[in-house]
Amino acid sequence: MIDLHTHSTRSDGIDTPTELVTKAAACGISVLAITDHDTTSGWDEAIAAAQNSGIGLVPGIEVSTRSEIGQGRRISVHILAYLPDPEHPELVAELKKTRDARVNRAREMVDRLAVDYEISWADIEAQIEPGATVGRPAIADALVHLGIVPTRSDAFTSILHRKSPYYVSDHSLNTIEAIGLIRRAGGVSVMAHPLIDFPAGASALDLPNEHFERLIGAGLEGVEVNHRSVPDFARRWLVKLAQRHNLIQTGSSDYHGLGAKENELGENTTEKAMLDRIVAQAEGFEARL
Repeated sequence: MIDLHTHSTRSDGIDTPTELVTKAAACGISVLAITDHDTTSGWDEAIAAAQNSGIGLVPGIEVSTRSEIGQGRRISVHILAYLPDPEHPELVAELKKTRDARVNRAREMVDRLAVDYEISWADIEAQIEPGATVGRPAIADALVHLGIVPTRSDAFTSILHRKSPYYVSDHSLNTIEAIGLIRRAGGVSVMAHPLIDFPAGASALDLPNEHFERLIGAGLEGVEVNHRSVPDFARRWLVKLAQRHNLIQTGSSDYHGLGAKENELGENTTEKAMLDRIVAQAEGFEARL
């Protein structure tokens, strides 16, 4: 089994890179990608653990971006960057900007929450490793620890929902700029969980075809077709899009750890031929296969 989208404690997962790799090996996964949000800090540990566990590892990053889809509407788009050079100066600088912006955003959300709940920034810091990428999951975990909500999922559907008064929009790199940056760093770009907010019952006419065409024209090399949050109708449309443009098609778990999300390791997988394409096209870093 090949699972190309997982998270560790270096961003919003609950397993260390070593624990993540060990669990993947126990599940029968032969090749795993570690793709923490906007950081490469877990790569070295994961590579060592994979070598010890006897499985392959594809180091990557889930890059936070923002995209314009018409009529002034901006949406969050996550791009999986596989095998970029982790020391590429431009990539290092942009990832730091994003992580810093994430901290500022999280602090503002905590300030808003503190008006109505007994919560402080120290409560957030207690939920993350030093240097880990900060995001809403850390706030959610703090809310659970404080007994304000029962689970991380409950936090996201209530207090931390995008329509909540406590929510603060994030600052991210433009998607087209991110795709270009990933390529300059020698990486391969694959859109993570596309169209997860696609409304049930909508038709193909409602799909943002022009948006995808722009991203493909900018160098997007693949789409994560098989993911539990991608609706069936959207998945079928994405497969046709990928076939039309000869895009890489992946399937992944987006695993964050037991209790963090329902996603389970290996619940969606990638064909070896698609992994081979990623490895062949990458120039920034070598997969450990």
